[in-house]
Amino acid sequence: MPEAPFTYEPVGATRDDLAFCPPGFHPTYGRTRLGEGTEVFRRAADAVLTWEMHRAMGVRIDATAARATPGVDLTVTLGGLIKAPCRIVWAVEEARRAGWASGTLAGHPECGEEAFLVDRTGDGTVWLTVAAFSRAQKWYARAGGAATRGLQHAYARRCGATLRKLCAGGEE
Repeated sequence: MPEAPFTYEPVGATRDDLAFCPPGFHPTYGRTRLGEGTEVFRRAADAVLTWEMHRAMGVRIDATAARATPGVDLTVTLGGLIKAPCRIVWAVEEARRAGWASGTLAGHPECGEEAFLVDRTGDGTVWLTVAAFSRAQKWYARAGGAATRGLQHAYARRCGATLRKLCAGGEE
């Protein structure tokens, strides 16, 4: 069976520029300091690559693999009601960077791309960046207007707060 097509272009654009936002889309960008050191980076990278961060936020993730790799299909379910099918378009797991981005598929309330990247800077500080470009696809996302975009920014901040707690050994 052929793969379902993505609902937007340019697929994979966040790989080289997390701040990229094509015309007609709305950007989301949030960066959270998680802590310092190799252990914080390792813990954060693992939590992002295995969906643990999302699940700790109460988000249901149904994925075709246990780890984020290109081509993995996933359905994100929010509040038990909103189902958002997407596919991993890129993933990275390096000594100082780890993360992935997903692109939307038919049935997602938005169309666009969202990236979750953990990086460790030269001074050892570990950061989570959540970046996306999107536009409303379903009627209820369009009806939400600015409130929908506000929820997207709040979601990015919550990802950072949740991951920071996971890295500190706490649970959200």
